[in-house]
Amino acid sequence: MKLIDTHTHLYAKQFDDDRKEVVQRAINSGIETMLLPNIDRSSIKGMNNLIAMFPNNCFSMMGLHPCDVDENFQKELDFLYKELKQGSYIAVGEIGIDLYWNKNTEEIQKDAFIQQLQWGIEFDLPVAIHVRNSFDQVFECIEKVNHAKLRGVFHCFTGNVEQAQHAIRLGFMLGVGGVITFKNSGLDKTLKKISLEHLLLETDSPYLAPDPHRGKRNESSYLTLVAQKLAEINETDISTIAGITSENAKKLFRL
Repeated sequence: MKLIDTHTHLYAKQFDDDRKEVVQRAINSGIETMLLPNIDRSSIKGMNNLIAMFPNNCFSMMGLHPCDVDENFQKELDFLYKELKQGSYIAVGEIGIDLYWNKNTEEIQKDAFIQQLQWGIEFDLPVAIHVRNSFDQVFECIEKVNHAKLRGVFHCFTGNVEQAQHAIRLGFMLGVGGVITFKNSGLDKTLKKISLEHLLLETDSPYLAPDPHRGKRNESSYLTLVAQKLAEINETDISTIAGITSENAKKLFRL
């Protein structure tokens, strides 16, 4: 059984003391491929160092996280665009709109998001989208750009059935992480109505650890717990989930 963690920040400071062991533990658990979304210019070095250590297992994205969009965002975007242009990246990400932490930056978040959606079109790359309290705004921006090449994943999807179907109609997949294991999330009921062909697996490590590790540091090896829960919801086995979601990831990210 082989799984693909399509969204994990294993270069983050939370792994400074045992990064190699964490990655190796994931590989030993069957998670042989881990995709690393960028945050801002400060995260590039650590991300590239991790890829140098595990070149056959870790692959990176390039983008500006919406929580890091501030009054200097255009300067940051210009820097990251040059990095994307000269580097070897599998996606544009992590990008999107987050209105949970800061509603005051909504307009510049939209501007930054649209510019990075256009990067996906220009470089023919999928985009990894962060959505928090912002489904309407994200849909609005995607529909404004409106291009046949635009594709990607709604990372850490926690929306309802209608929002899931809207994202799928726009040509996007849904990233399923640890929230699916949370007792009162309701996500299990939503995803039961969504075909597996539209789903990817992720951890978002070090955040959102699945039960029974909820509240602790997440890591890519815990992806098996997400896969097992999705298997239970679909009344199938974990090998089937691994096969379908891994093929979905390979197709989207051209792995």
